[in-house]
Amino acid sequence: MEMNFSKKMQNMKPSAIREIFKSLGMPGAISFAAGNPAPESFPVEALSKLAADIFAGDSTNALQYSVTEGYPPLRELVAARLKERFAIDTDNNMTLITSGGQQAIELCCKVMCNEGDVVICENPSFIGALNAFRSLGAKPVGVELEADGISIEGLEAALKANPNARFLYLIPTFHNPAGITMSLEKRRAVYALAQQYDVLILEDNPYGDLRFAGEELPTLKSMDTDGRVLYCSTFSKILSAGMRVGYACGNEELLQKMVIAKQVEDVHTNIFFQMLCAKYMQEYDLEQHIATIRELYRHKCSLMLEMLDKYMPKEVTYTRPEGGLFLWCTLPDSLPLGELINDLKEQGVFVVPGTTFNCDETVPSSSFRLNYSTPSEEQIERGIKTLCETIRKKL
Repeated sequence: MEMNFSKKMQNMKPSAIREIFKSLGMPGAISFAAGNPAPESFPVEALSKLAADIFAGDSTNALQYSVTEGYPPLRELVAARLKERFAIDTDNNMTLITSGGQQAIELCCKVMCNEGDVVICENPSFIGALNAFRSLGAKPVGVELEADGISIEGLEAALKANPNARFLYLIPTFHNPAGITMSLEKRRAVYALAQQYDVLILEDNPYGDLRFAGEELPTLKSMDTDGRVLYCSTFSKILSAGMRVGYACGNEELLQKMVIAKQVEDVHTNIFFQMLCAKYMQEYDLEQHIATIRELYRHKCSLMLEMLDKYMPKEVTYTRPEGGLFLWCTLPDSLPLGELINDLKEQGVFVVPGTTFNCDETVPSSSFRLNYSTPSEEQIERGIKTLCETIRKKL
């Protein structure tokens, strides 16, 4: 039978990052391509004990259907933490538990965009968000990403040129893929433009807890005075990625529409894992656990930067993140990125090409993303040496 797919899905491609995972079975492979948290960051013993406690004392609720909005104790705990940790006014905003931060992004687009509408994004941007927008018939329009965040001139030009822009999708803190952080000045300017042009902001902050250098900056949501910022984040980077527990916080009218859309998708987020997250927050010190993860990533990032500083040819530039999971390398125009990617693959080293993160996939890129959270120290040392030697030979 010939399959006639919907127009929305005809041109959709599989995630380049997920496709790379299929090649990692080769002996000695080193992946700088993943976005995974470090396996050693998972609190396995604590989660094992809490899981046993849940099944011993509350198995019916753990295995039964639940409410779409989320497990009530977890919603309360998340709201309290957002208020205390990020100065977000959760008294006047609704909190929704989602199946990972990815679902919050997709639900926002689903309830806000008609086919052909525009979502303005940083360029490059998170591939999961870009594909969510594309799958729903929305068009991602990219604005140049500068060293201190999105270009404000470029953003205003995009808002003027796209009156059908439904929202801005931004990762202000420890950007994926670039690893940079938007300055306070630009955060204020972005919010002022959103007010001026009357558009929503979707603030994606999955890495905000992972600062290991520099000074804390306020979230865009903490600046929100008129309900135009939808904040989303996740437990994936601070507790467990496989649990797929995320959350959104924002204008109640918007969140209630997202609840209806979520009911169609999955009824509710996995209730057992919601209960597990809640019990961990109640019985263990989540902030101390996050502090240990920060130290782990501080060390891994410092090691990667040390190796790059030592071996990378000066013609190649790279960002120096203050947190998160990624840094961003840019080659000179004389070195073809695709050729480099293939040569590295033959040596068992995998990176993600920058074209993957472009709003317009037809535009070439001379950049690639490196992840330091997943590989071991030995893999970082060996893999970065291989990367730098390969580039040096080509130059």
